[in-house]
Amino acid sequence: MGKAKQQAALLPTDDGGVEMVAKFFRALGDPVRLRLLEFLLTKEHTVTECVEWIGLSQGRISTHLACLADCGYVRVRREGRFAYYRVTDPRVADLVQLARSLAADNAAALAACVRITPAT
Repeated sequence: MGKAKQQAALLPTDDGGVEMVAKFFRALGDPVRLRLLEFLLTKEHTVTECVEWIGLSQGRISTHLACLADCGYVRVRREGRFAYYRVTDPRVADLVQLARSLAADNAAALAACVRITPAT
């Protein structure tokens, strides 16, 4: 029983806290947002630079950047008519690298998984 309690301690004990952690992962559950996070890890970029890097419309990129900003993954700095985005917490890089490693180690299982549909 002691081991189960230690494992359970990784997540908040109340339903609201668990939902918050699930929301944390949902914000990262979009391929475009993951690519944006990776792009913004090393230095700040404008929306235009993000559009050029990802290759989607300015409107779609702005929507994804707004989501990342609202969830606290990136911050925006405004200078004149330009908005500059960058990752707010260096742990995001660790998280993205860990996720990449785990996904690589479980690639066959993830490819075979039919319960999680691809992002549209």
